[in-house]
Amino acid sequence: MEGFAAAELEAAERLVKRWDSTASAASSAGRGGDNQMLFDGAADRAEAERFLRAVDDLRRLAPPSPASVGSPRRASSAGGVCTAVEVAMTRLEDEFRHVLSARALDLEIEALAGLSSLSMASGRSNSDATEAAAGEEDDGSVSSSVGRRSSYRSLQSIREIDLFPADAISDLHAIASRMAAAGYGRECVQVYASVRKPAVDSALRRLGVEKLSIGDVQRLEWDALEAKIRRWIRAARAAVRGVFASERCLCLHIFNDLPLRTSTATAAAAAAPTNHDAPFAEAVKGAALQLFGFAEAISIGRRSPEKLFKIIDLHDALSDMLPDISDIFADSKAAESIYVQAAEIKSRLVDAVRGILSEFENAVLRDPSKTPVPGGTIHPLTRYVMNYSTLISDYKATLSELIISRPSASPQTAAEENEATPAFPDLDPPDPDSQLPLATHLVWIIVVLEHNLESKASLYKDAPLSHLFLMNNVHYIVHKVKDSAELRGLIGDEYLRRLTGKFRQAATSYQRTAWLKILNCLRDEGLHVSGGFSSGVSKSALRERFKAFNAVFEEAHRVQSAWYVPDTQLREELRISVLEKLLPAYRSFLGRFRHHIENSRHPELYIKYSVDDLEIAMADFFEGSPPSLHNRRRSHG
Repeated sequence: MEGFAAAELEAAERLVKRWDSTASAASSAGRGGDNQMLFDGAADRAEAERFLRAVDDLRRLAPPSPASVGSPRRASSAGGVCTAVEVAMTRLEDEFRHVLSARALDLEIEALAGLSSLSMASGRSNSDATEAAAGEEDDGSVSSSVGRRSSYRSLQSIREIDLFPADAISDLHAIASRMAAAGYGRECVQVYASVRKPAVDSALRRLGVEKLSIGDVQRLEWDALEAKIRRWIRAARAAVRGVFASERCLCLHIFNDLPLRTSTATAAAAAAPTNHDAPFAEAVKGAALQLFGFAEAISIGRRSPEKLFKIIDLHDALSDMLPDISDIFADSKAAESIYVQAAEIKSRLVDAVRGILSEFENAVLRDPSKTPVPGGTIHPLTRYVMNYSTLISDYKATLSELIISRPSASPQTAAEENEATPAFPDLDPPDPDSQLPLATHLVWIIVVLEHNLESKASLYKDAPLSHLFLMNNVHYIVHKVKDSAELRGLIGDEYLRRLTGKFRQAATSYQRTAWLKILNCLRDEGLHVSGGFSSGVSKSALRERFKAFNAVFEEAHRVQSAWYVPDTQLREELRISVLEKLLPAYRSFLGRFRHHIENSRHPELYIKYSVDDLEIAMADFFEGSPPSLHNRRRSHG
């Protein structure tokens, strides 16, 4: 029996040594040789099977010497006598590298790019209908671009792509299992990483992932960074759900259940298996750290309001991917740090969102502009804040989850060095207990904006223009709220009614302060001398009254034509409201007193305008450019 075993061992040694990778080309025998590989897709499979059986026989009949330490390549180059097992391991190492290098399938980046629009897995925030539509669209794009639909297996949002043909994976597993059994698992992992890591890095480069340090990212101008965030989101989804998921699947096929322990050092170390995911971690960890390093740089970068919405996009993308990242990395001791990093980045992005919103509120309050806008038109701050608030409401789904505390204010945050600044505004939402914290923040932003606008209104020396400015701006706020269903839903109709009342009050205040002096010219007081009522009109007083009216109206026309009400409907309504007071008063005044002037010399010097002239002249008001009044006049005949 022992003789039979010895014969088997000798035959196995002879076969293995025919494929000695360390021998010179001159001494290579049979079908061996440095340029010929056993595990080649076109090679004779029978020889490869015989070689594997010979390796099994060597392991079964002649276990490795405890003195064997380290890589077979190192042992050979040191000049020691290679055992048949070491020869076999050296050959298998070369074969393993060859299969990994030569048999890899071309990675269809177009197909991977399609993964960037994959729907989130079931149970996440997108609606079922949206998910279904996205899923159907993606399936079509994969099928048309790749032409091998069976290579793509959908696991919720993950798509595992075949990186090698099935027979190559079988060969890789067969080789890895022999190397692991002989204690050369670490060498096997190193070969795997040396080939697959560059392949993973290349896939990410082709997806558009750039190698940028945290400092590089933080030095970028925002416009450039914004574009890179959009590209990163698409690339990251494809990298996680395509590249990393497929690499993990490949590792499981090749290394699953193998005792990847090394042939080194102590017996205790040899008995402890290396984590089965070590090859996966070695291959992708560097690329994953590089990928998520970009998001990390954004999360710890300088906060400013313009970054809010892209940071929310980044947060949403990472939240969408996090379950997939967990599936791929979290149960791997060697790679779980990738999941931990991604989760920490998401947490920092949440902090950034909350911080930016708070800083935006303070920036609105402290806006330093101390120059009144010409004509009392809508202030750029009002446009900016309301457009920003509309965008906030568009991100309601995410922000309602992230914004969990209500705004707080203290007198110390009031605008400094401005004696005209009103008392700090009170936040008094209609029903705070029933409002989302996000809704309270939006109300607070508008309260703070109003507070700032009141400060800016005080910069106008002309009181009517100050009221017109507030009317324009609060009217703009009201219409921006009404135009956005999401914003209106968050602000609430009760607070909207408060705002509407404020803009109407400003319009009333404008009319009172701007037109009271003009309308007072059309009163009877001061025109009568003591005596009979009808015959006691002082013509000199009446002439002065007409001259006074003409002067104040012409001044109002000159000044207020340069004032601007940009909303067409509001402008027309304001003119009509003024005319409804002015025209009846002027018509009545003319009816009572014009005959006193017309019977005297040069009546045209005093009665310069007809009722129609006034109505025509009013068309110039609030247009933002004063025309000549004389071109507007018609004969008062």
